[in-house]
Amino acid sequence: MYTLAILYPGYSAEDEFPALEQLIPDTTFRVIHTWEGRTAHDVEALLDLGSRDNLVPAAEQARELSPDAAMWACTSGSFVYGRDGCREQAGWIEQAAGVPSSSTSLAFAEAVHHLGLSRVAVAATYPEEVATHFVRFLEQDGIAVTALSTYGVPSGEDAGRLDAEWVLETARAADLTDAQCLLIQDTALHTIAVLPRLEKALGLPVLTANQVTAWQGLRLAGHSGRAEGLGALFRG
Repeated sequence: MYTLAILYPGYSAEDEFPALEQLIPDTTFRVIHTWEGRTAHDVEALLDLGSRDNLVPAAEQARELSPDAAMWACTSGSFVYGRDGCREQAGWIEQAAGVPSSSTSLAFAEAVHHLGLSRVAVAATYPEEVATHFVRFLEQDGIAVTALSTYGVPSGEDAGRLDAEWVLETARAADLTDAQCLLIQDTALHTIAVLPRLEKALGLPVLTANQVTAWQGLRLAGHSGRAEGLGALFRG
């Protein structure tokens, strides 16, 4: 049995992690909420969300669960720190939790490289001011963003209320010219159940936030990172 500690801010799409247990045998995802308030899509608020003072207590709580790995399951609360800052965040968590650790932003970059790709389109729930930080983060890791679409969703709670059809319509509307895959980057969005439909509709790999978070955490825990029904990433 592989046990992953999922450090998750607020309440929006955290139910995707227990649902993943039905798709990936011999896994347990233990969700620890790092933040009880509103998760605003605002740069200053996101810097607070991903601060050491906020993450370390949750990581210490994770240690008590004896997990095999721990993940900071927040894209925007990691990429706003830049690539080096993301790695520093993962270090805080690893030290406090006592197990290999990473974050959703780092998992996105790792997943793109794992698939042997270098050009991506990005569909972001965030305002453009926030989303451009993700573009810079990817570029720092050698990944070119061919197109960025932003939707200005105010918070994670608002994103959590968006349904599968919104996700599908957003994916279909993305400019995929020259892109090798599409990144849908918010852990507050429900995307796991719709992954097969997304890839069928686009004819390209699709990477979503909770998908890459689970994949990276499993690999850090020693799992193969392979499973059915979770897109090209879990087949590779």
